[in-house]
Amino acid sequence: MSALSIFDPPAGRARHVLCVGAAVLDTLFRVRTLPQGQGKVLPYDMLQIAEGMASSAAYAIIRLGGKASLWGAVGRDDTGERIIRDLDAAGIDVGGMSRIEGARSAVSTILVDDDGERLIVPFYDPELHHTVKAFSADEIAAFDAVLVDVRWPALALQVLKTARAMGRPAILDGDVAPDGVIEELAPEATHIIFSEPAAQRIAGTSDVPEMARRLKQRFDHAFICVTAGAAGSHWFDEQNNTVTHCPTISIKAVDTLAAGDIFHGAFALAIAEGMAPADAIRFSSIAAAIKCESFGGRSGSPTRAEVICRSHSR
Repeated sequence: MSALSIFDPPAGRARHVLCVGAAVLDTLFRVRTLPQGQGKVLPYDMLQIAEGMASSAAYAIIRLGGKASLWGAVGRDDTGERIIRDLDAAGIDVGGMSRIEGARSAVSTILVDDDGERLIVPFYDPELHHTVKAFSADEIAAFDAVLVDVRWPALALQVLKTARAMGRPAILDGDVAPDGVIEELAPEATHIIFSEPAAQRIAGTSDVPEMARRLKQRFDHAFICVTAGAAGSHWFDEQNNTVTHCPTISIKAVDTLAAGDIFHGAFALAIAEGMAPADAIRFSSIAAAIKCESFGGRSGSPTRAEVICRSHSR
């Protein structure tokens, strides 16, 4: 089977994924090098863009030919309206967004250097996620899969539980979170994609394949994958009872911001479409790598045609 047929979308309607979590107004500054101490840093490019883990994943889904809805929270302020407006313009269904009285919308300042590395200073008002958005089982039934991040754990937990009970893929973005959050959410997830730092923190080892093995032992009910940037991904192959490595394509990194989020969005769409795990991981790895080739956070998310084209390279 050719790579083209593997990564082509299934016939019929576009698959619809619900993304739950972060919605942030990011201010990105491009600098030659990241600062090492106090002083003034002069950027040579900048961009303001609404993104965040769940928001960027939702955008990736749209770019790859799927449908995405976002359940996140913003304050009743100008920043919140800007976030919702920008995400709506990107094609994401924001009808389920919550506007929280008395809370400030999330903002972040990010420096990106010429090697694509970044320094992030985020602010999340604790008041944003104190309540849980009410929803019905019928609302979850309308989606082909759900993807949650760790920013709104109370809502994420209820969405995962509901989706899993219905037999829908319930996917957790296992990024670094406050103590106990991943441990609370993981039992309700059918698939968990860990970032390397989060995996190392929970598994207690710096060896990525060993991380995947230990995490599968701990969360044996779920599909387990650990992403490691340019080093590719390691996932536990349940058929062969072994950890499998998926390399990524070779690129020149310009901006790694949102790469993990693009991976998660691509993976959620692939699983919703019924793609085999090995193919879903490869598909997601290529999408995330392509994103890193351009400055601008989620704005670098590729189209499906671009992913298919690059799937022939190594």
